[in-house]
Amino acid sequence: MSFGQAIRTCFSKYAEFNDRASRPEFWWWTLFVVLASMAAGIIGEAASALFSLATILPGLAVGARRLHDTNRSGWFQLLWLIPVVGWILLIVWFAQAGKEPNRFGSAG
Repeated sequence: MSFGQAIRTCFSKYAEFNDRASRPEFWWWTLFVVLASMAAGIIGEAASALFSLATILPGLAVGARRLHDTNRSGWFQLLWLIPVVGWILLIVWFAQAGKEPNRFGSAG
């Protein structure tokens, strides 16, 4: 999956929490959000706030779908609320290869 495809997929599945997301889809989306957030921050506070509002739901959705690909519940994203330990655990899980087969459907 390319950078553009990942962004299109995440925006087309804006609030889709019931599927699976590949590693490239998740990491390209993350790169897009980081780069666009920096650009919006340079433009101004209002632009940054609007961008954050526009991308929070698809970000949570792609995170849940990525965890589904590793056969984990999307609710594990709540670990972001636990500083350092939760963050490290989630990053490791997001980086893991998808498990096939799993309870969240087939990959792809």
